Amino acid sequence: MLIPPIDLMDGEAVQLIGGKEKALSAGDPRPLARSFGRVGEIAVIDLDAALGQGSNAEVIRELLPLARCRVGGGIRSVDAAIEWLDAGAEKVILGTAATPEVLSQLPRERVMVALDSFDGEIVTHGWTKGTGARVEDKLAELRNLAGGFLLTFVEREGRMTGTDPETLERYLKAAGDTRVTFAGGIQSAAEIGRIHQLGADAQVGMALYRGDLSLADSLVASLRSDRADGLWPTVVTNRRGQSLGLAYSNEASLTATIETGEAHYWSRSRNELWHKGATSGATQSVHSVDLDCDSDTIRLVVDQDGRGFCHLPQTTCFGDLDGFADLERRLHERAAHAPEGSYTKRLFDDRSLLGAKILEEAQELVEAEDRSDVVHEAADVMFFVMTRLAAEGIPLDDIERELDRRAKKVTRRE
Repeated sequence: MLIPPIDLMDGEAVQLIGGKEKALSAGDPRPLARSFGRVGEIAVIDLDAALGQGSNAEVIRELLPLARCRVGGGIRSVDAAIEWLDAGAEKVILGTAATPEVLSQLPRERVMVALDSFDGEIVTHGWTKGTGARVEDKLAELRNLAGGFLLTFVEREGRMTGTDPETLERYLKAAGDTRVTFAGGIQSAAEIGRIHQLGADAQVGMALYRGDLSLADSLVASLRSDRADGLWPTVVTNRRGQSLGLAYSNEASLTATIETGEAHYWSRSRNELWHKGATSGATQSVHSVDLDCDSDTIRLVVDQDGRGFCHLPQTTCFGDLDGFADLERRLHERAAHAPEGSYTKRLFDDRSLLGAKILEEAQELVEAEDRSDVVHEAADVMFFVMTRLAAEGIPLDDIERELDRRAKKVTRRE
C-alpha cells in the first residue's frame, strides 16, 4: 500500500531532494492529512526537529485527529516516543535512537525503525555521515524488537528514479516477518503495486506532490479482481463498522471517491458511474478506503446523510439499524422536533434537569446488585447520556474516537 508522507518545516508541508534541497512547499498540512488519510496511514515527519532547528509538535498534534499518523523526526528517547504514542500516534519512527535498549522499552507493534542508506550503507546526521553498517545486518539485529522498518534509499530520494527489485527482495528477506516500508525514488503506481505484492508498503512523496501519481492510481495498483467484469466488491459501513450495504467499484469510481471525498460506485445495471445520493440527497462522506487481506475487496467507511443507503425507505440494505445507532437517530430527531411542553423537550432545553437525571440514574446503577437490575439501570444511564450528546449535537462516533485515542496511550494511571 501507499504511505503518503507529510514532511514538515516551519509548519508547512515540504518535499526535499536528497534531504537538503527544498523542491517544493505544499503549504498547510491539514488538508493534506484529511485527503491522504482516506487511503490509510500517513507518515508525518518533523524535519526541523530531526535537524535540531526547531519543532512542529503543535502542528503534528493537530494532524493526529485527522488521520492515522506515523510520527517521526527528532524522537531520540523512550520518553519522547511514549509522549507521541500517548498523544494518539499509530506508530513512532525512530532513527539513530533505535537501539536495542530503547526499543525493548517500547511496545514493539507501535515502533518503526528508520534506516537511511546510501548504496547499502546506513548513513546518519542528515544523510551526511557513513556508519560502515550494512542495511541487512541492522535488519537482522532489530527485526524482533520493531514492528516495522522504514528503509529510505538516499541516493534515489526525491529523484523518482525507481527502485531495484533485487535489493527490495534482499532487504525483505533480512527483515523476516517485520513489515517494511520502502522510500526513495518510487515513481509509478505499477511500482507501488509490485511492492504491495511483495508484502511491503511504499512511501512516496515527490511523485504524489507533483501530480505524477495520484492516491487512486496507487490504490488501484494494489487491488486485484477475480471477477469477469474486473469490479471490486465494496462493503459500505459507517464509522462504527455497521454494514450499510454492498456495492461495486472500479478505477473510475475509486478516483471520483478519493478526489471528491464523497462515495461513488460503479452501477452494474446501468454500466456507468454512480454518485451516491446525487439525486436523492442521501450522499456519503468518505472517511477511509480500506483493502481486505487479499486485496480483492474494498471497505468504504462513510458518514451517511439523508434517509439511508438503501433505495428503499430504510437505513441499510439489510433493514434499519438498531441499538445505539437507532437510539442516536431518534434522539437527534427529537432534539430538532420535540413538541413544546413535552418531557423530551424539557430534557433538551433544561441542562440542570438532564444533569440531575444522569446523576440519579448513575447512582441507581452503582447500587444495582443483580444482573437484570444492572442491565436496566445501565440502559437508563446510556439513554440520558446519549440525550445529552444529542442536545449538544455530538455524534456517538466522537466518543468512540476518544476511547480509541485513550486506548493508544502507553502511560497508564497508577
